[in-house]
Amino acid sequence: MHKQQTLAEKVTCRGQGLHSGANVSLTLRPGRANTGVTFVRTDLGGVEIPARPASVCSMYRATTLGGAEVSVSTVEHLLGALYALEVDNVRVEVDGPEIPVLDGSAAPFVELIRTAGVFQQAAPRPRLRMLEPVEVVDGDRRIRVEPCEDFAIRYMIDFAHPAIRRQEFALDSVTAESFERELARARTFGFLDEVAALRELGLGRGGDLNNTIVLDDARVINPGGLRFADEFVRHKALDLVGDLALLGVGIEGLVSVERGGHALHQRLVSAILSQPAASEWIGATPQALRLTREIASAER
Repeated sequence: MHKQQTLAEKVTCRGQGLHSGANVSLTLRPGRANTGVTFVRTDLGGVEIPARPASVCSMYRATTLGGAEVSVSTVEHLLGALYALEVDNVRVEVDGPEIPVLDGSAAPFVELIRTAGVFQQAAPRPRLRMLEPVEVVDGDRRIRVEPCEDFAIRYMIDFAHPAIRRQEFALDSVTAESFERELARARTFGFLDEVAALRELGLGRGGDLNNTIVLDDARVINPGGLRFADEFVRHKALDLVGDLALLGVGIEGLVSVERGGHALHQRLVSAILSQPAASEWIGATPQALRLTREIASAER
């Protein structure tokens, strides 16, 4: 039976928010067993926001947790790194409205976690094992999870842009090693012709060529080019790992996505929780099961 893990010590970094443009300090602290990931707004007196499906308040251009008055956005890259490195319990202290974007990928968060180290806790690490398929279809967009011994991903995107077009990516098992090798370095991307409109909406204010892949009408304009030939679809798969991490458990299932995004990812989370017969919880403590029922009830 796998055991839960937390960080061995606290670790801190500082950077700019992708959408808010705010300079923020981020500190990861060890968390008690069975408490999961909790975001703490230190600039607002320590308001706590648990990383769980019921906390999601927006999926537009990023995953945002909280509510109208207090929230924290762009959590998906950090959550993906924590999930892949099996850090179950951590307090994420941030003194602003958004997690720093750093280089636009999850790689800096992987490095941060490895710097802190991990500490094994006594409590068992629960897993969610799929027993039958769960699917969400929205026009030509689709997401499906089906039984599988590991957490596996199949992802397809299709953009009209000549530098992207149709891209497909597959990962047979999401582990710390495969995540770091195949997904963590994939950066967020955006289009030059959207910049003005996004900034009018208060978004993209911290984006630049150091933290975002930017495309004009024909090509990638970043001087260093791409880190992977298919970096766009890999980043979507990275976002998927971070969004599914809100379930709070390891997943045993093959997740297939066509033309996905944050909103579709969260619809799958909701569908899984609303169809309890399609999965079973392995190694969950009574406290964890009680929390799961509360989350599922909130989702419905």
